Amino acid sequence: MTRQLVIDIGNSSAKVATFEGDNLAEYIHAEHTQLATLLRSKAQDCSIGAAIVSTVVALSDEVEQAIITLPYPCLRMSSTLKMPFSIAYKTPSTLGADRLAAAAEARMQKPEHNLLVIDVGTAITYDIVTAEGTYLGGNISPGIGMRLKALNHFTGRLPLISKEGHRVPLGDTTETAIREGVLQGIDYEIEGYIRAYRNKYPGLLVFLTGGDAFRLDNRTKSRTFADDLLVAKGLNQILRLNNETK
Repeated sequence: MTRQLVIDIGNSSAKVATFEGDNLAEYIHAEHTQLATLLRSKAQDCSIGAAIVSTVVALSDEVEQAIITLPYPCLRMSSTLKMPFSIAYKTPSTLGADRLAAAAEARMQKPEHNLLVIDVGTAITYDIVTAEGTYLGGNISPGIGMRLKALNHFTGRLPLISKEGHRVPLGDTTETAIREGVLQGIDYEIEGYIRAYRNKYPGLLVFLTGGDAFRLDNRTKSRTFADDLLVAKGLNQILRLNNETK
């Protein structure tokens, strides 16, 4: 079976996956500096018949050249591609490709429901897709790393700490106070969005994804469909949808 190549370039790293139909065949997490070499190796894979690339950052000349020279068709992810929903966002050209891809996969999995898609990465995004099939838009807030850096940068004495480390319900040192303030604050933020949107959109289902999503409280994760590959799966669905309509 011909495979599809998915290239998802985020703010912090890149993910490269191959799919056979809907099934994930391979998934590689790479640093930006490794991406061009990885793509050149994928150009030699005769099992791949089509690709899609999504990026939220400017590409280096080396990566751009590696994409251009892929020996099979490669779609550039954008709001102009065919989606499994209509887009009501007022400035669709400014929409993050990762937001659209995650929303697309959620819609494909649960097409008859109102959906809230939460992606916890460098930034945290909250997006709504209606049961009728309309992407309404959503909100963006700082991610874990941004909040930790902001507390250090905009104060005189608070240290920059790692999101990894000892955790307690109530901070008992400056380090644990910052870590709990950020992580619990995000937990409560997410809980607030879920509660507010469930009141507004009947039968709302919640999808949670992103590299930092799985650091959060189990209370939040237990109320969601948690899937770290939601964006990659969504890009694969969009690639297949657009190839089918040619």
